[in-house]
Amino acid sequence: MSWWGKVIGGGFGFMFGGPLGALAGMAMGHQFDKGLNITELESGNTERVQLAFFTATFSVMGYLAKADGQVSKSEIQMARHIMGQMNLNSDQRKAAIELFNRGKQDDFELDAILLQFKQECHRRTNLLQMFLEILIATAFADNSFDNAERTALKHIANSIGFNAQQLDHLISMVTAQQQSQTQTAKPSIDNAYAILGVTKNVTDSDLKKAYRRLMSQHHPDKLVSKGLPEEMIKLANEKTGEIKTAYEQIKNSRK
Repeated sequence: MSWWGKVIGGGFGFMFGGPLGALAGMAMGHQFDKGLNITELESGNTERVQLAFFTATFSVMGYLAKADGQVSKSEIQMARHIMGQMNLNSDQRKAAIELFNRGKQDDFELDAILLQFKQECHRRTNLLQMFLEILIATAFADNSFDNAERTALKHIANSIGFNAQQLDHLISMVTAQQQSQTQTAKPSIDNAYAILGVTKNVTDSDLKKAYRRLMSQHHPDKLVSKGLPEEMIKLANEKTGEIKTAYEQIKNSRK
């Protein structure tokens, strides 16, 4: 049974407590009115991590969208775009929207949510990075970062174990990916290098290493096995497709 199937069937029982459990319960509470099975999944269980990822992603997206004082149409569209990519059913979409709206509230417990999410992920760095990349894409939905969004992202990144330099590196990569998606012509070679997180003077050997590292970090099957909800596999596939395209573009330019 999938993580969502356990939510529907009450198989998560009282879930995993803490602020994430409370948040998920509020967003999906109507699912738990029928005969709860109070046996919790063990900490670190893949399905438990998937529920934590789903809950944290959409709620923190809402928080980040509100960081500059108002939620733009572009940020709402980005959230809907991700929901669309996930092919959520009607109940899942309602839960995602409720989580997004909860994240916009003034009393949203960001630090507590991030702390528990990091603990639930059990040092799954690639999963935490995917979470951060989704948030960066949300912030860049209107093609710009203002100071409030950048400050919020820095705080979020630091809370889950990424320093300022790592965040800047991810921002450069994600914004290049976003720009390449909106270009009707072939993406620029500068964007290709930025997507791979390398400079133009990188050696062929180091270029290949960067490519292989990124492909491994975003491998859909690996991410799902670590706790990425199955519904988000399309996002991972798109990431690996963009990485491969950028690598091939650079290789061809060097011939």
